[in-house]
Amino acid sequence: MHSHNELLHNEILSPFTLPNGTQLKNRILMAPMTTCTGYFDGSVTNELVDYYHERAGSIGTVIVECGFIDDRGLAFPGAIGIDHDNKIEGLAKIAEAIQSKGSKAILQIYHGGRMVEPELIGGRTPVGPSAVAAPREGAATPVALTSEEVDDMVTKFGEGVRRAIKAGFDGVEIHGANTYLIQQFFSPNSNQRDDKWGGSRENRARFPLAVLEITQKMVRQYADPSFIIGYRFSPEELEVPGIRFDDTMYLLEQLAELGLHYLHFSMGYTLRPSIVDKHDPIPLIQKYTAMRSEKLAQIPMVGVGGIVNKSDAETAIEHGYDLVAVGKACIAYPDWTDRIARGETLELFIDSTQREALTIPEPLWRFSLVDAMLRDLSSMPTGKFKNGVFQEKIQDETHELMLNVSLEIDRIADIELEAADNLDVTFTTSFEETRTRILDANTPHVDAVSGATTQSEAVKKAVTKAMAKSCKAMALEEGGSLEPPCYDVVVIGSGGTGLAAAIQASDRDTSVLLVEKMPTIGGNTIKASVGMNAAGTRFQKLKGIHDCKEKFYQESLKGGQGTNNPELLRSFVNNAPEAIEWLADRGIELNDITITGGMSTDRTHRPADRSAVGGFLISGLQRNITQRDIDVMLDTDVLEILMENGAVSGLRVKNDENEELTIRAKSVVMATGGFSANQEMVVKYRPDLKGFVTTNHKGATGTGIALLERIGAGTVDMGEIQIHPTVEQTTSYLISEAIRGGGAILVNQKGERFFNELETRDKVSAAIINLPEHYSYIIFDEQVRRNNKAADEYIGKGFVVSADSPRVLADKLGLDMHAFLATLERYNLFVEKQHDEDFGRTTALRHPIHEGPFYAIRIAPGVHHTMGGVTINADTEVLDVYGNVIPGVFAAGEVAGGLHGRNRIGGNAVADIIVFGTMAGRHAANWAKQ
Repeated sequence: MHSHNELLHNEILSPFTLPNGTQLKNRILMAPMTTCTGYFDGSVTNELVDYYHERAGSIGTVIVECGFIDDRGLAFPGAIGIDHDNKIEGLAKIAEAIQSKGSKAILQIYHGGRMVEPELIGGRTPVGPSAVAAPREGAATPVALTSEEVDDMVTKFGEGVRRAIKAGFDGVEIHGANTYLIQQFFSPNSNQRDDKWGGSRENRARFPLAVLEITQKMVRQYADPSFIIGYRFSPEELEVPGIRFDDTMYLLEQLAELGLHYLHFSMGYTLRPSIVDKHDPIPLIQKYTAMRSEKLAQIPMVGVGGIVNKSDAETAIEHGYDLVAVGKACIAYPDWTDRIARGETLELFIDSTQREALTIPEPLWRFSLVDAMLRDLSSMPTGKFKNGVFQEKIQDETHELMLNVSLEIDRIADIELEAADNLDVTFTTSFEETRTRILDANTPHVDAVSGATTQSEAVKKAVTKAMAKSCKAMALEEGGSLEPPCYDVVVIGSGGTGLAAAIQASDRDTSVLLVEKMPTIGGNTIKASVGMNAAGTRFQKLKGIHDCKEKFYQESLKGGQGTNNPELLRSFVNNAPEAIEWLADRGIELNDITITGGMSTDRTHRPADRSAVGGFLISGLQRNITQRDIDVMLDTDVLEILMENGAVSGLRVKNDENEELTIRAKSVVMATGGFSANQEMVVKYRPDLKGFVTTNHKGATGTGIALLERIGAGTVDMGEIQIHPTVEQTTSYLISEAIRGGGAILVNQKGERFFNELETRDKVSAAIINLPEHYSYIIFDEQVRRNNKAADEYIGKGFVVSADSPRVLADKLGLDMHAFLATLERYNLFVEKQHDEDFGRTTALRHPIHEGPFYAIRIAPGVHHTMGGVTINADTEVLDVYGNVIPGVFAAGEVAGGLHGRNRIGGNAVADIIVFGTMAGRHAANWAKQ
């Protein structure tokens, strides 16, 4: 006799036949989950193909995340599209990757409707059944579709299905859930139309039924009968009026009459009861099985939500589901089906060092869905605890409280909050939940309590510190010593320079420590937007761009007004293509190319999706730091560089516990950046810049220069401080040169151009300062926005003014409308002739500015880059005031002066940090090994 559990086990893993005769190899599906990994235009990336390939195989069916059917339909950044035939090729790679492992591939198709945020569609207004905004903070009011546009929309769904068939998918899932457009048509909340598409329940059901009908038509025309059609629905809405369960049952019966192959309940938990009637504990699936007709009962039902272990899947099947979709567990365990087949019991978390091993794309890794599952297993204190109570402070925005952590040899015994006045209930509630999670798991690396992330993180950090203290005490008791740690190379500063230096030193088989005064990694690099300059690269050749190092050298020299250190500049230009390859070898590919001011050709390398280079670079470098197990100390100030017999011997630092520690080191790399955020220091060298905002992060205060001066380092060009011409003044946000490099122009308050927009930064800044109003506007159109992902970020920040026509834009900005229209007309003529008669602009005359919407950002100059710093030679060795090498001390990036001369060319700083950062890491490692 087989036990009940055995039968269920076999049932889950045994084949299942759909109503059209198509056989699935088991009852398990991977749920469709957004990865945010598409390119800027919705096409498929290689990362995405790898992600699905890795998860296919033993699972019966993979439902691929939703593809938008129209370019106003994307509901999240990095969404994939099925809106154009040019998407077929990329989607085919996903289908093929899944099928090559023996699983079925189904593509979900959708339109976000009123749930689309304007910044995702270039500031345009989203569309919906009616002009009624979604009931959430800051939601845009959509434009109601005309009846003709509703017909078009049905056709677009049909076209999406045709493309899915052409791409080789085994089926499509119509996304009628999650308050997207199809659900919006059925909902009395979002659909308040009075034509045939709205009003009565029957009329509101017309749109979902029309989408199913056109899907069937496309399948008859282009696919064979084995092609699967599924439909996903959300059973209820909280809104009043809103969809109730009996409305849903009505719709499902109608869909069943037309015929389809499965239905998919969209819920966070398979056995969820009603969200409308809080007093009714009966799971909706049970209500559904009791209420459905015989016809509806023939259509298999997929359950989703909270399936982590085999027992969860069995419970779902017992309650009336036929198939089970697995979501987050498939991200955490690509081989989930194999694991449950082996009888493993799983816990839902992801080791934060395992992103690449689990083939999780970078954008998904940063998504809240995955973020909540991450556990930093790398920083867990190791070793035995000393028994006792260890006290730590907890700090969040409003409290400073004492926490008592009781530890026993191998476990956290208890966590208590000391009584304090005015403790608010929300804090104590979230504390209790965090405490329970930590004690249950015997680790502080647990999920933060949603809605109380900062408080949870503060508690977790305090517990971690108590454990570390206890481990240290135990080690001392067992005869260990608190000898200061010794490293071959210590890198100070964790921007791009510091990370590149640490990675390169580690790759030379040395022990490396990275010290950062701020609480997070990234420095000023994380704010870099435009890209990385290099001449004669493989990527330029692939794009047919002819460029040479000599031209790059001469243009950088001209940009610096001939005052650049020629030895540094020559080394910089010669090593730049290698630095591009160094990044590519470490999984950080900058293969799209644009131009910046002062350059004669496209040589600014950036990510393929044309996003800002900084975040892309830092996340890629940080991933490499994690892979190499490089030690990192955050929140740590360097107080002094220690010298013995004229050479470096270590550092004195103060950690976030205010403890002073001595760290022994054989060599030191200073990578602390410039001093743009130190107003006092800026004004000391340039009194004329008093009161200017800065684009830099608050850690750019010149501490590294001061530390090196104390051991005798010389400085150069300290008065050469670059202001960036295009800074949004209320937020100090830098507007990337890539916007002008993409074809934007600058106009004054009269609505006229006043200078060559792609001159060097110092000249453009001076021209803006000389205007009577001391500010100007960057003007661009939809074409520029489409090709520069940064523009969407600016729109999202809320400082872009947009309008459907130049007339309306002029009106919004208070410009002389006739002068502004004449300016655009004249500029567009120059683009046509490829000759700027007024200001001699020769580059980036890319397109006429004529495709709406039109955009404007008000800008003025801000302090951006300090060209001066400590003196180094071409091997990145720091020189003293007499020009002699200080043994064992290296510096790179903005902390060092001389490379840029009097003005830095946009895109040269990112090249500087990688070229000289890797060089400093290499030389510091060689020195340490001597």
